Amino acid sequence: MAKRRRVKQTRSLEERLADNAAKLKEQASQLPAGAEREALLRKARLAETGAHLSDWLRSPGLQPPR
Repeated sequence: MAKRRRVKQTRSLEERLADNAAKLKEQASQLPAGAEREALLRKARLAETGAHLSDWLRSPGLQPPR
């Protein structure tokens, strides 16, 4: 059985998602309006949303459900 490759992340998930979103937006800005551009912008928004959700889940004001 092959061993699973493990990678030690040096940057937080939020940082990686934000960087990915910025790269996707940059790629989208190089494209003309159309389906491909919209797909890249959608992926960028999803990455930003993921970063914000992660921040929100780690916030000290978050209360457990009752």
